[in-house]
Amino acid sequence: MIMMEVTPAKTLIVPQLIVGLGNPEAKYNQTRHNIGFEAIDALATAWRIPISENRKFKGKFGEGVTSSGEKIRLLKPLTYMNLSGQAIRAVVDWYKLPPTSVLIIYDDMDLPLGRLRLRLSGSAGGHNGMKSTISHLGTQNFPRLRIGIGKPKSTSVTSERETVSYVLGKFSLTEMQVMEQVLKWVGEAIDLSLHQGVEKAMSLYNNRSFVDPTE
Repeated sequence: MIMMEVTPAKTLIVPQLIVGLGNPEAKYNQTRHNIGFEAIDALATAWRIPISENRKFKGKFGEGVTSSGEKIRLLKPLTYMNLSGQAIRAVVDWYKLPPTSVLIIYDDMDLPLGRLRLRLSGSAGGHNGMKSTISHLGTQNFPRLRIGIGKPKSTSVTSERETVSYVLGKFSLTEMQVMEQVLKWVGEAIDLSLHQGVEKAMSLYNNRSFVDPTE
């Protein structure tokens, strides 16, 4: 009798909590650094999930089902970017979620405008919100979706002050047109992640690019 080796089925990484990173004050609305908040707002609107301030979770939180019937939780930490992990940890502990079920959405200067990038794990890459998240979850092994915001159009090396000014600046009208399309892709990619896992969404959306129409 020939014994056949059985390969164990691969575990799908499917989000149960989706977190968008940003800063809570009105002056930060529609800034590049707050694109994570905008992504959560777009998902909440699409799925008709009301989100409201939850003091226990130190953020704006909503729980409901997607248009396809999957149960999902949405979070916008109100702790400011550098302390994002506090709010995330509060939700994770309350619902006893594994870190692999937490999908973080945030801005990335190293990714060109018009691109998004899904990954299953990785370092903070200099992003303070992700540094806090990794610290509070105690691991780098959780999925994340980076939204490209590009870098300042300058021929010289960008100083720290210029970097801060850029990420806290608002998108131009033409950039907002690009981001509208990217946010649609974000919604599609996350919807696919809920059905077929994050890796499937990675294979279909990581290479997409929407070019600034003015260039």
